[in-house]
Amino acid sequence: MSAVVVFIIFAICLVIAIPISISLGIVAVLPGAFDASFTASAGYVIRSMVGGIDSFPLLAVPMFVLAGILMAHGKISEKLFDVFVYFLGNKRAGIPCAVIITCLFYGAISGSAPATVAAVGSMTIPLLIELGYEKDFSTAIVAVAGGLGVIIPPSIPFIMYAMATGESVSDLFLAGIVPGMMISALLIFYAYYYCRRHGEDREKIQAKMNQLKEKGFFNILKESIWALLSPVIVLGCIYTGVASPTEAAVISVFYSLFVSLFIYKSIKVKQIWGIMVEAMKTYAPILFILATSTAFSRVLTLMQVPQDVSAWIMTHFSNEIVLLLVINVVLLIVGMVMDTTPAILILSPILLPIVQHVGMNPIHFGVMMIVNLAVGFVTPPVGVNLFVASSLTNVPMMQIAKKAMPMIGYFMLALLLITFIPAISLCLLS
Repeated sequence: MSAVVVFIIFAICLVIAIPISISLGIVAVLPGAFDASFTASAGYVIRSMVGGIDSFPLLAVPMFVLAGILMAHGKISEKLFDVFVYFLGNKRAGIPCAVIITCLFYGAISGSAPATVAAVGSMTIPLLIELGYEKDFSTAIVAVAGGLGVIIPPSIPFIMYAMATGESVSDLFLAGIVPGMMISALLIFYAYYYCRRHGEDREKIQAKMNQLKEKGFFNILKESIWALLSPVIVLGCIYTGVASPTEAAVISVFYSLFVSLFIYKSIKVKQIWGIMVEAMKTYAPILFILATSTAFSRVLTLMQVPQDVSAWIMTHFSNEIVLLLVINVVLLIVGMVMDTTPAILILSPILLPIVQHVGMNPIHFGVMMIVNLAVGFVTPPVGVNLFVASSLTNVPMMQIAKKAMPMIGYFMLALLLITFIPAISLCLLS
């Protein structure tokens, strides 16, 4: 069975709404089922699935998922938002900018884009609407800024990429800091432009600011300092060598639990089991997708698909600039229709040798890939962030996507800069 037929069957499975994990399992088994001489039998696929999830670095993923859910229930995003509003609220576009920076910091805690949208959006979108901002704009800015959750470390997609390529998780985390901050800066610039053009209800905003001022700076700082310290502790443990990324993820869980139980007292002991069940329900589908994606990528390797695709691309696109633009387009399209985990595990072995051939650093390519896939979070038809944001406000998904287009444009500008200026990603690496 040819690779083309395999991918056509995969596409058909997705079109008829078969879950992606099952679709990947089906196409992983098919080559061995139709060709008895092919190495990848059904038994091989099952062993690959089990072997694919037997990884110590991978343990970081359920830990970060659990930490993110603990922080959402612990109202940690609210504490972050208050301190940023206190400093920015009186300035033009201060409240939307505070939302973007909150997404930036919460992304550095949760490692997940949808989790960032859900936690930050559920608290900030009603406030933005209350202060006079348009409902679709308020929803769109959270949906787009939530994409920072997969770029700012710790990032679950970076862990997946490291697992697929053998690169250092710590280096990938470090490489994501500057690109994430640059994208945040571009989104802040757009928010400023939008608010300057459309105006703001300064009276309502001032009333909100007066409430915060009454609490006093030190009271707000006292409440928020524990939330602000979370990414510092997690990333500090990784980069000082105190803990590996997986160990840091465990530290994040216990820190979130301690702060939520004893400092903010926002969750009760009896709620812990329910939170753990929620985390398991969130991670279980990811785990199955991960297992089947790993098996499928190994089957593709045995079919020599990476070599064939690499040879075809190198033959038809010899110019380095054109080649990188083509790869970006491919990744953007894949991000629109496929979840990040299978996209990373399937495409990394195919595309990495190609970019290495033109001298691109694997860490640099990892950042480029993740930023591409982050755009997919806010582009239909998959657009997970759009679905999450829409569920919070009942604004139609396509309406959010339309309002988000200028912000996606700034995301794309950042992507081009990241692609062609390696120093943006690699400047913090020694």
